[in-house]
Amino acid sequence: MKRVLMVSFQFPPMAGTSGVQRALRFAQQLPAAGWTPSVLTAHPRVHAHTGEDLIGEIPPGLNVRRAFALDAARHLSVGGRYPGFLASPDRWKSWLLGALPAGLAMIRAERPDAIWSSYPIPTAHVIAYWLSRLSGLPWVADFRDPMAHDGYPADPALWQRYAAIERQVFSRAARFTFTTPGAARLYAKRFPEAAERIRVIENGYSEDAFRQAEAGLGRSAESARGANPRGPRVVVHSGIVYPDWRSPVRLFEALAAAKAEGRVDASRLRLRFRASGHDDFVRDLAARHGVSELIELAPLLPYADALAEMLRADALLLLQSNDCNDQIPAKAYEYLRARRPVLTLADPAGDTAQLMRRAGLPHGAALEDGPGVALALDRFLDDLFHDRAALPAPPAIAAASRESRTGELARVLDEACAPRMPTAEARP
Repeated sequence: MKRVLMVSFQFPPMAGTSGVQRALRFAQQLPAAGWTPSVLTAHPRVHAHTGEDLIGEIPPGLNVRRAFALDAARHLSVGGRYPGFLASPDRWKSWLLGALPAGLAMIRAERPDAIWSSYPIPTAHVIAYWLSRLSGLPWVADFRDPMAHDGYPADPALWQRYAAIERQVFSRAARFTFTTPGAARLYAKRFPEAAERIRVIENGYSEDAFRQAEAGLGRSAESARGANPRGPRVVVHSGIVYPDWRSPVRLFEALAAAKAEGRVDASRLRLRFRASGHDDFVRDLAARHGVSELIELAPLLPYADALAEMLRADALLLLQSNDCNDQIPAKAYEYLRARRPVLTLADPAGDTAQLMRRAGLPHGAALEDGPGVALALDRFLDDLFHDRAALPAPPAIAAASRESRTGELARVLDEACAPRMPTAEARP
């Protein structure tokens, strides 16, 4: 059995982001694929939200080292202000100080065959770079989404720092993984010399987690739906609403028009934003468009409860701006497994919309396209109210399981550890 040291900031007890699922499920399932993992993560003090619900899912016997780290915004600020260098490339830069000695100690004790690290916290890649360089171990860098791309980060100095880390990673890692085809294409163009070492491992859902959620309902998900047929249809958006990238402004305009024409009211429809992260923004936007009675803002739930809510919902809402065409929200795969109708407001040319169309979900429009959103909403609600809205196709659901993704990661780790073939010039 080969061993891998996993470097991930996002790991239980961190809560409030679906990003935790990627590292956690890989750690759970890699042994079945021939790899024994250990995890190097950050001290829980750095997480704004923590929860105990996922702690119990950490596999027994898994070595998890929680290294020293501070959040510059909460632990190093004075009067709410702190020097910018303490937050470049991210607010958890201090994790590097604790993680390097901890990681080297883990390497000496466990003799791993490879290192794996995962963005979206850039410091994770910086840690893995130095651990790989100091140990000589092959390294798989999991970017998930692009780091430096058009308009992000907005601060030019921080953008340059992100770009520098990208160059550092591509100078050292043996393999590079991304969660979408668009992101992989972007980096193959940016680093053509590394194109043949780029792989796509999409996000997915945990079947075990969904089974637990279904058990928690006390009855099957199907029987839970429609328990109150006289109440409003509940459409759920689960997770963060970014004002810049996932703004529902065109959707609220369409809702206002549908309300004015008498096609929707609070007795027929409720749009619930679960753990939006920007409740004031959503609340003000709803009030400005006169649809407050159609909108519900709900707090963060434990992960299993959030999945149960998806299973109970009449339908689900997916938002993604055209600035993020090379990205797919991780919850999109959970939406598929929930087997509910989905309204997808994302650019038809982007990876998110294409995933949902391949899954047989036809209702969608670009998030920024006002007339398109209005038309998609009308058709979606008509199908929903008449109980004929399309459900995800079973083959698409099966392909999106975390077990399938873990097998893909194991093959990439095997590739990274394989002896390199000599170049044509070096052959005798």
